[in-house]
Amino acid sequence: MYTKTEKKQFIIFLLLAYGLTYVMGLLMWYGNASGMDVSAFPNAQMMYPAAGVALAYLITGKKEQKLPKGFYAVFFILTVIMAAIAVVSTFVKLPTMGTAEASISAWTLLIQGMLIIGSILCWIALIASGKERRKNGGLRWKNTGASVVCVLLFFIIYMLRNAISYALSGQIGTLLNVFAQPYTWINLAALIPNFFLVFIAFFGEEYGWRYYMQPYLQRKFGLRGGVILLGIVWGLWHLPVDFFYYTTPDMGLIMAASQQVTCIFLGIFLAYAYMKTNNIWVPVIIHFLNNNLIPILSADYSADVLENQQVTWAGVFFSLILNALCFGWFLLSKQFSQKQIHI
Repeated sequence: MYTKTEKKQFIIFLLLAYGLTYVMGLLMWYGNASGMDVSAFPNAQMMYPAAGVALAYLITGKKEQKLPKGFYAVFFILTVIMAAIAVVSTFVKLPTMGTAEASISAWTLLIQGMLIIGSILCWIALIASGKERRKNGGLRWKNTGASVVCVLLFFIIYMLRNAISYALSGQIGTLLNVFAQPYTWINLAALIPNFFLVFIAFFGEEYGWRYYMQPYLQRKFGLRGGVILLGIVWGLWHLPVDFFYYTTPDMGLIMAASQQVTCIFLGIFLAYAYMKTNNIWVPVIIHFLNNNLIPILSADYSADVLENQQVTWAGVFFSLILNALCFGWFLLSKQFSQKQIHI
């Protein structure tokens, strides 16, 4: 079913997307246990899946293939730099910047600076690659109408899911108060320019998972089975950050279970959006919104808003029900009823 080249590409992808992730996970464990700042690791990790695809295509691509190899090279080099920053942060302690009420670690500032610089360089490389190479690499924007609808649909479902969550916990007033603040609307508007300045992290995951891995698994396990399996392996990929960043190691298992819920059901919608539009930028935008709406709706704009969360098994069960209702039903859409994959 797969050629030798495709199998070689898959091995290269796995070595970077999973092999590098888990090796770096050992360093995260060491850094966490040593009281070091590990905030550089999550953003670096987001780069690995697409870097795996880029390296696979750079190594196995034939000279006559018109792929955006310049873009791939720039992205891969940036991944190496960000991974190196994460490694160094495990052994070198830098001072915290700002005040006690609004502090940010120097490592966080450095990795965020690299995201901005890297995003700008990648846009330049992507534009310079030309329309034909972008098309061959699955990087062209297409199907604008359906793409906008999918992004808006996600935004509506995301807001509805949060409203239900706040209402059931008796905190709907807190959510309404957030939207009563002008700062909330300013930050919602700022999401548009911010996307262009930090897109490489979200592209890093989606080009690996949705563009490369999803069709691969769907061809082997069916349209629905492949997407559910992708959600599971995507969740397992998060294990290092589940244990050593998102929460403390003693709650890592609960966070890992919560991550499975998120990745499986959000993965269903991301797969639906990608299959409907055949536009990889739609999952990239949705992933960006999913992560960056969190500080806005929580009114917590601190750099460590996602760090050291408190999670419970009851919360995981509630998340399972809510996410299944919000996203699970997309498995019944016509995109998953086709006889063969069309992406």
